[in-house]
Amino acid sequence: MGKVEKRVTGIGGFFFKAENSKELVTWYGKHLGLKTDDYGSTFWWKNNEGEACSTQWSPFAADTAYFAPSEKQFMQNFRVENLENLLKKLADEGVTIVGEMETYDYGKFGWILDPEGNKIELWEPIDKVFQ
Repeated sequence: MGKVEKRVTGIGGFFFKAENSKELVTWYGKHLGLKTDDYGSTFWWKNNEGEACSTQWSPFAADTAYFAPSEKQFMQNFRVENLENLLKKLADEGVTIVGEMETYDYGKFGWILDPEGNKIELWEPIDKVFQ
């Protein structure tokens, strides 16, 4: 049996709209003890290979266009392997791709829509940039 190619390897983040995102970050830090910064809170964990990985929790401004074309109040981010190849496979499978893949020093990003119009961010991370 051949090697099964991984798609999603974990949760990369959970993003949601908030009326006052900065105030909410402060509240979560004070009352729930989250270690916060301007973007929310980063949770560190190790994958099955023992490598350090991160998951981001971030409130966004209520009027953000970042979740578009979805009109939902949240957006999931999944960690993936080989984003470029995965986006090609998803397109071949009839999945709606949103925009073009973007590359940064901390990884590659792509976006898709699920059947209910929820925008999903796919992230091929480079975690070592954050360490």
